[in-house]
Amino acid sequence: MKKRILMLGAGFMQGVAIRCAKERGWSVTAVDGNPFAPCRDLADRFEPIDLKDREELASFARKLQREEGLDGVFTAATDFSASVARVAEACGLPGHSFEAAMNASDKLLMRGCFGRSGVPSPAFIGIDGSNRIEIPARLDAAGLAFPLVVKPVDNMGARGCRLARNPAELEGAVSDALGYSRTGRAIVEEYMDGPEFSAEALVYDGEIHMTGLADRHIFFSPYFIEMGHTIPTAFPESDADRLVEVFKAGIRSLGLTHGVAKGDLKLTSRGPMIGEIAGRLSGGYMSGWTFPYSSGIDLTGAALELAVGNRPVSLEPAQNWTSAERAWISIPGRVSSVSGYEKARTIPYIRDVFPRAKPGDTVSFPMNNVEKCGNCLAVAPERALAIRAAEEACRCVFIRLEPANPDTSAFLESGPGLPDAFPPDAFPAGSSSPGSVEAVTVSLALPSGSVSVAVPRDLASRIDELADWQGRTLRSALLQACIVEPGLTDCLNGNDGKAVTGYWRALLRGGIQGIVYQYDTENR
Repeated sequence: MKKRILMLGAGFMQGVAIRCAKERGWSVTAVDGNPFAPCRDLADRFEPIDLKDREELASFARKLQREEGLDGVFTAATDFSASVARVAEACGLPGHSFEAAMNASDKLLMRGCFGRSGVPSPAFIGIDGSNRIEIPARLDAAGLAFPLVVKPVDNMGARGCRLARNPAELEGAVSDALGYSRTGRAIVEEYMDGPEFSAEALVYDGEIHMTGLADRHIFFSPYFIEMGHTIPTAFPESDADRLVEVFKAGIRSLGLTHGVAKGDLKLTSRGPMIGEIAGRLSGGYMSGWTFPYSSGIDLTGAALELAVGNRPVSLEPAQNWTSAERAWISIPGRVSSVSGYEKARTIPYIRDVFPRAKPGDTVSFPMNNVEKCGNCLAVAPERALAIRAAEEACRCVFIRLEPANPDTSAFLESGPGLPDAFPPDAFPAGSSSPGSVEAVTVSLALPSGSVSVAVPRDLASRIDELADWQGRTLRSALLQACIVEPGLTDCLNGNDGKAVTGYWRALLRGGIQGIVYQYDTENR
C-alpha cells in the first residue's frame, strides 16, 4: 500500500528527504512557515504552517489522517524534532516520545538528563532575562570559571553560540544568546577543550545502530564556525569507540527510542564529553550527502522507513571512502558577482558545489553557520584526495563585492588586527609590514603570460608561508587576484607608495576580496 508521510520543512536541506520519499512511491505532504520554501513543489501537497506551532501542526495532521491517511511524520536538518514528536503522538504514529524529543531540543532539560545519568557533559547554569544580575554569584556557586561558552537553549547552527573569556565578553555573549532563544533562555557552561565530532545513529528495536562519526573543523573564536567536516573520522578506533560509548549513553539518558539521534561531541583532556544530542537527521550536508557518499548507505531512506514503522533493510556499508565538506566565506559587503563555480566543479572528486550567496545579497564575516556563503563536497577512495579536492574547489570561488560600501570599507580599515581579534585578518602577517619601502620582484604565471609584481621584502620572504581563511598562500592569492582583475599588476607596481601600501593592507586584511574591492573602489 502507498505510504503517506508528512514532511516538516520544505527547505533545501529537506529536499533530499522529499525526493527520497517520492522515489519510494510515497505521497508527501510538506509544511513550512515559509510559503515560498524552495522545495515546496517537490511535494504532492504543500501547506504554509509555522513549524513552531505544534498544536496547529497536530490539528492539520489529524485532519490529514482522517481524510487521506497518514503513515509517518518526518524532518531533517531542522530544530523542530519536538514538533515531529508532538504530531506523531497526536496521530499514534511511530517516533520518539514528545518528552524525549523535548529533552533533545531544550539544552537545559538535556543537561539535566545527562547529569542524572552520569553522562559526561559540561557543568552549567541556566539563565533568562530575570536572573542576569545573579550570573556572577551563580557561576561561583557552580564552580565555573572562564573561559565559558554561552548559547541559547533552543536554537541550532551555532546561532547565538559564543566563547566568553572574561566578564565583559560574557555580558555580550549573554545578550546574543538570549536574543537567539525563542523562549528567552540561555545556558552558560564550561568550555570543553579538544577536537570536535559529529555522530549519527538510528534507534530501533531497543538498539542503537551507529551510522557515522565525522571530524568537525571549527574556527574563528570567539564564535564556533564549522568550516567543514570529514567523514569517517581520522582518529584511532580506540578514541572512536570511547566517543560512541558516551554518545549511546547520552541517547539512552534522553529517552530516544525510535528514530534518529545526532550528536556533537568533543574528545577533551578528561575524555569524551557531549555538547548536545538532537532527535533528527543532521544538517551541514552530513546525513543527506557526505555520509551516503562515503558509505553507500541511504541514511535518509532508512530514517524514513523508521518513521512509517518499517525496519531498515540494511545499514552495512557498501564502500569505505572519505567524503569532505568545506565552506567558503566572505568579508562584509554586498555581492556584485560570483565566479569560479564551473572551475570548482571540474576538480576531480568534487560531487557538489552549493552556492548560497548571490549577486545583490548582503554578506558578512560569519558569526554562525548560517552566514557562510557556500559549500563544496568531495568524495574519494583516499582521505587526502577528498580533503584536497573540497578545499581547492572552495578556493576557486570568488565573491566580488560592490565598491564604496561602508561595511566593507570599515572592515578593511579596522585591521590588521590582533592575533585573537574578531574578525581575524585574512593573512595574519604578525610583525610583517606592507608599508616597507623595500620591495623585491616576484614573477606570477598568469594565463596570458608571466608578469612581475613588486612585493614588500618582509612579505616576499613569507609569500609561500602565509595562508588565508581558505588555505590560499599569499602567492596564490596574489595570482588569483591579478587574474580576476588584471589592472592590479600596474597598481602594485606603481610609483605612489601610499596607494601601493593601501592595496597590500587590503590584501592582508580582506584577502582577494579586499584587494579587488580596493581596486574597484578607487577606479569606479
